Amino acid sequence: MAPALGVALAAVMLALFSIVDLSHGQTLSTTTVQSTGASTLQTVAQFSQALMSLLPELPIDPTTDPPGNFTNAIPRDFDPGKTNLVQASWLSGIGCPTGATIALPNADFTGVGGFTTYTDPACLTGSDPKNQRNQGLLLVKTGPNVNFAAATAELINVKGITLTELGYDIRKFGLGTYSGPQGSHCGAGAPRFNILTTTNSYFLGCSSPPRDLENDGDGWIRLRWGLGGVVTAYCTTCAPPFTLQPVMGTIQRIQIVFDEGYLTPVAFPPPINTGGGPDEFGAAILDNIDVNGTLVGRGPVTAN
Repeated sequence: MAPALGVALAAVMLALFSIVDLSHGQTLSTTTVQSTGASTLQTVAQFSQALMSLLPELPIDPTTDPPGNFTNAIPRDFDPGKTNLVQASWLSGIGCPTGATIALPNADFTGVGGFTTYTDPACLTGSDPKNQRNQGLLLVKTGPNVNFAAATAELINVKGITLTELGYDIRKFGLGTYSGPQGSHCGAGAPRFNILTTTNSYFLGCSSPPRDLENDGDGWIRLRWGLGGVVTAYCTTCAPPFTLQPVMGTIQRIQIVFDEGYLTPVAFPPPINTGGGPDEFGAAILDNIDVNGTLVGRGPVTAN
């Protein structure tokens, strides 16, 4: 990457984090976002386009994988500076359990005395039937938000569809549910969907816009937008930008992006931590990625 491009994109990334941090992990209103000024909004729109460009679309074979057949979510580390501070990977044993086998100890705890099953209520109504090892998608960003890096996942074979439903299960629990301090980070900016269609670009954050379904379980929460109807998201290329709009046009690409660490600086260097959301510790675990009702809860182990 050319030095000039790297500097420009770093500035764009910083502008994006400035907007995300205003929400402190909570719901963004149109007024709040627009108050940051037209120039900042423009840089955010440019960053969304740059991320799509710098992470090229993964190729598929249309003869074996026909278009519009959502099949996978491929983890990808966006780390052009080679900071080694982000990680995205599917891992066994960390997903939302559905009919999971539970081993019970014998009376003197010297071995297994029997078995039972367990399903977290959040994923009681369905999960990826091909997920045989209870995989979950781990997304991590360590350190300050201003680091030009992100943990991402590319949703495979969504090109050409009309979007009617989007969502995931997120490992989170306790009081406050999706906005509470426990468990995975669930902010207005991360984890988020970046959505590119034939007409516009959009983003949809974990805590904003309002979800159409929230199913709270023991250690997981199911979040859905659209529910077979219209998915509403923040449009970055509409006029005015960053207004809530129905996702229009046919889908070209969808990414999951996690770019919020645990340090929210107002100046760098040195970092001055302003806090951020109560759950902002730089990680999230997702499962059952939902595109139009098709759930994907497994994928390649890319951890290094």
